[in-house]
Amino acid sequence: MMREGAPKTIYRKDYEAPDFLIDSVDLAFDIFDGRTRVSSKLDIKRNGTNQAPLVLDGESLGIVCLKIDGRTLGADEYRYTNGKLTIDKVPDQLCFEAEVDITPEENTSLEGLYRSRTMYCTQCEAEGYRKITFGLDRPDVLSTYTVSLTADKDTCPVLLSNGNEVSRSDAGDNRHTVVWHDPHPKPSYLFAIVAGDLELVSDTFTTVSGKTVDLRIWVEAKDIGYCEHAMTSLQASMRWDEERYGLEYDLDLFNIVAVDDFNMGAMENKSLNIFNTSCVLAHPDITTDLGYQRVESVVAHEYFHNFSGNRVTCRDWFQLSLKEGFTVYRDAEFSADMNSRGVKRIEDVAFLRTHQFAEDAGPMAHPVRPDSFIEISNFYTMTVYEKGAEVVRMLNTLLGDEAFYRGASLYFERFDGMAVTCDDFVDAMQEASGKDLSQFRRWYEQAGTPVIAVETKFDEASGTFDISFAQRNPPTPGQDNKPPLHIPVAMSLLVDGKHQDLGEGEKERVMELTEASETVSFSGLSKKPVLSLLRGFSAPVRLELEQSRDDLVALIGFDDDPYVRWDASQRLAFEAIDEGTGLLAPDYIDALRRVLDGPSEAAMKAQLLALPTEASIADRHSQSGLVDVHKIHEAKQRVAGALGEGLREELTQILNKGMAASEAYAPSAAQIGDRALMHTALNLLVASDSTWLNTAREMYFAATNLSDRLCAARLVVHYGDDVHREEVLQHFFDRWQSENLVVNQWFVMQATRPTMSTVADVIALTEHAAFDWRNPNKVRSLISSFAGANPVAFHSTDGSGYALLGDAVRRLQSDNPQIASRMLAPLTRFKRYAHGQEMMRAQLTSIAALDNLSQDVFEVVQRSLSDG
Repeated sequence: MMREGAPKTIYRKDYEAPDFLIDSVDLAFDIFDGRTRVSSKLDIKRNGTNQAPLVLDGESLGIVCLKIDGRTLGADEYRYTNGKLTIDKVPDQLCFEAEVDITPEENTSLEGLYRSRTMYCTQCEAEGYRKITFGLDRPDVLSTYTVSLTADKDTCPVLLSNGNEVSRSDAGDNRHTVVWHDPHPKPSYLFAIVAGDLELVSDTFTTVSGKTVDLRIWVEAKDIGYCEHAMTSLQASMRWDEERYGLEYDLDLFNIVAVDDFNMGAMENKSLNIFNTSCVLAHPDITTDLGYQRVESVVAHEYFHNFSGNRVTCRDWFQLSLKEGFTVYRDAEFSADMNSRGVKRIEDVAFLRTHQFAEDAGPMAHPVRPDSFIEISNFYTMTVYEKGAEVVRMLNTLLGDEAFYRGASLYFERFDGMAVTCDDFVDAMQEASGKDLSQFRRWYEQAGTPVIAVETKFDEASGTFDISFAQRNPPTPGQDNKPPLHIPVAMSLLVDGKHQDLGEGEKERVMELTEASETVSFSGLSKKPVLSLLRGFSAPVRLELEQSRDDLVALIGFDDDPYVRWDASQRLAFEAIDEGTGLLAPDYIDALRRVLDGPSEAAMKAQLLALPTEASIADRHSQSGLVDVHKIHEAKQRVAGALGEGLREELTQILNKGMAASEAYAPSAAQIGDRALMHTALNLLVASDSTWLNTAREMYFAATNLSDRLCAARLVVHYGDDVHREEVLQHFFDRWQSENLVVNQWFVMQATRPTMSTVADVIALTEHAAFDWRNPNKVRSLISSFAGANPVAFHSTDGSGYALLGDAVRRLQSDNPQIASRMLAPLTRFKRYAHGQEMMRAQLTSIAALDNLSQDVFEVVQRSLSDG
């Protein structure tokens, strides 16, 4: 539902402390089918000496009764308009009470309290609480909550809220009441309730001090067998946070609830985490290897928020990366420790360079700490999350582990129970380390992806190697001229395949770039070295560095940094794709052959063998001209075919070994790596010779896990003939139609088939009985996958792909503004493409002209059109 009134821009510079604070909140929910009555009691006090009126947030609430200090207010004593309840004259301390009616069953936005299948649940971040009852719905007002839930025993036998259960009682008429209390003050966005018919999977965790914590995962009855991986991931993350950060869980109970209809991945509500089912449920039949790793990562992320987000929260939504960037960094380090550190880093960098760099180069570019917004939901972005995590990683690189963890400890201790800013976080790091971080703070202020241009010169006579750096940050909306950043660039030098001593026995050095241009020199070298630069992807920058093919081959074969090896392989692949002939240089093939024959782990071999995504190729091309997605697809397919042909013997051996493996499925790092390498081999072989599709079909029918099954099915569906494609699609659906998460994959494989006829297929699938416009997972699987991961079809020359997405946004924008605005990203970057600019702009213009356009969509469309 759209908020009333014209969209208003909110600026960080205008932040003011709240006029009032709320010490405690008592809530009572009386849940009936079709109506829920919410009674609230707030202990409010004036913050300072201001004499401002009391203004509370509340959206689409049916007022039954309002009271101050026990006295019922008359209709002439308050105003309720534009989502604000205003009471002009109130004492400095008061008890405010309200009874309101809401209708969760009709709440399609999935913000506030809504109905999802067998349960009622909440999503309050960022501003959903105001759809439940009146309050100060802002992150810098922290209160203790006591919550009473009353509902029917049969339809809602499970009643949950934050904190600890206080009591349960019979309420008559086959109804019951459960009361919860959370002793830790929290902002309203961390409030949560769940009421429904759920089954319990339980276990315990013993903390470092010997306290036993009850761990509970609540799911629908059909999903009871799919929770083991989430539970072990939770236990592992609790132990890791104790060992790495010294943080021990602070309550006796931790609940996770899996919800099928959910806009986000998960939500870290204090002690009552609510998860999208896709981030909890895991089983070899319904979950891929990447899905297992995602469950592990998201469970850890939400648990880590207990301190980096809950115990220490953000003062205002401009500081969102304070909790999200820091916590993404924490969960990435956890995943690296649980799996392959090098491969995890490569996966994160590939995602960042493909998606966040594109965001930085588009109309929605914004700093890690934004300066303004119309709708905060639009700023749950890759910049805030992934780039924010890279900023924290750079702090760790610059300070070293010991000082970084001292800074983290100081931050948690100093600001426990407080709402703070990104500057407070950096202040703690600076104080703990003694390092001047004043220039580093620009990372929070500047939008865009910095570019580092590097030139080298070697003097054979003196054995001196000069490296010259020049940094620049291209203009972004509202930021034309940007001063230099403080950039850590990790580097090493290779001579004859060995890392050189850079002084005092160090083989790697972190250069701290602070000027627009600077030069560093190394002497005493016997021959020109190969430069290993930006090791570990030490900063989120674009690197302009000319290196010979011989140098790149040497880096692939001899460097000890996984990222540098992968990046060198990607650069050779980019070069081959750009040439467009499909003819590959023998040294490129030979380098990959040595990788396959060498000692690297299977997961690393798969990464080195994998070609760049079409999205990353497009992003690279957009830096120097317009993007032709169809040419990119054709060129990449030719290179894939040439690789498959050139490495046929090695790939066939990998494939045969993988298909012959008989050990039981396990989501272990070793097995995941083996399967990734086998799947990469099959993909390349199919690209080189379509007869390998027969092997893919055999793999599909023989598969004992979803990873193998989906890899094979996708190849047959994308590249097979009509008969075999329909055979696999029908068999897949018939077998798995009762498993929503698997059906979502069925939608994805059809939505991403790289042919223009896919547009018609996707339109037809929106009428399929398994598709539901109200379910965000279904919409993402079909519509967002088509628009975001199928450039060939989305950019169909007749504009039908653009129209498909435009129609979807027009359909969803009033019912679920968050999902609609996030779907728009592929249209917002219309200026980068050689084809379809005017047709994409026309879709945006049509959406902008809608009556009652939601603020979420309005902001994205307006910024896109003004930039264009």
